[in-house]
Amino acid sequence: MQSPGPSKPHFDLIGVGSPIMDLLAPIPEDFLTKVAGDKGGMLLVNQEEMQEILRRLPSTPALSTGGSAANVTFNASRLGLRTTFLGKLGNDDIARRYRAEFEGVGVDASRFKHGDQANARCLAMVTPDAQRTLRTDLGAAMTLSPDEVHPADFADCRHAHIEGYLAFNRALAERALAAAREAGASVSFDLSSFEVVGATRDWLFSQFKRGIDVVFANEDEIRALFPSRTTATYEDLARELGAFGVLAAVKVGADGAWLAQNGSIERIAPVRVHNVVDTNGAGDAWAAGFLYGYLHNWPLQKSGALASHLGAETVRHMGPIIPATHWDRVQVHGLSGNQPPTPSA
Repeated sequence: MQSPGPSKPHFDLIGVGSPIMDLLAPIPEDFLTKVAGDKGGMLLVNQEEMQEILRRLPSTPALSTGGSAANVTFNASRLGLRTTFLGKLGNDDIARRYRAEFEGVGVDASRFKHGDQANARCLAMVTPDAQRTLRTDLGAAMTLSPDEVHPADFADCRHAHIEGYLAFNRALAERALAAAREAGASVSFDLSSFEVVGATRDWLFSQFKRGIDVVFANEDEIRALFPSRTTATYEDLARELGAFGVLAAVKVGADGAWLAQNGSIERIAPVRVHNVVDTNGAGDAWAAGFLYGYLHNWPLQKSGALASHLGAETVRHMGPIIPATHWDRVQVHGLSGNQPPTPSA
């Protein structure tokens, strides 16, 4: 009798990060002069600081599920990957709505942890140029302890996608990476923000050397990773990151992306969008599209084309989630792998 082959992992992808409800607020440019921190960045705030900014907003913000790795997981599930998520929800109505929306697109919710505090929130202040500036109150998500993360959380998961924001808690990030590796999952890591890179740069290089399969970075993040390379092109920086043994995915917004691995380089053309509304979540959508192709063993160009299509569609809408009414063509393309259409006007 022929022996059975190796069992197939139950989940294609597990996202690891903070399950944050996004508060989406269009603002005039001068509003940012009243808010501490750099435009386009992310800073952590406490509940009182969040309430003070919300009080001064010109209009009531809209709600959308958010969180970097969570956005990737949400979009990956919509594309057809079997997904689950590791992160800590709160004890309020926002947490219950968050979980219900994830379950609604097919994300397995059994690996969420639950805390006693209010759910995490992120205020995305969107200026007329579509740039988003983030202020985050981590709430219950911040109480996720390294002691709560185990290899069993990654059991039956083929791939783990971890957001860089976790590195603000170095012990937690190290535990998540170690548990994923011990469980046999491949790993992707999104640098998430230039503030993350600035605070954890040496640690990041040590983790690349220990083994990470895919690293996602945008323009600001890759510059922060190699601050002395002031005149280097993004192609050069992608090659430099790829030299650490990772597949380097360097996203350069409207100019597309560079993919570098094992000394080779691929240029990913952008999908042009003329009516950009909000860049919030575009990089996460890009990563979801790329990981869909990567986990289906697509060629890099094909994976990058899907990634560019998802990122381009995301910036046409307010918030990090593509509306359901615009999803059908994205889903069809993701399943077929055909050349992506240019987003409609």
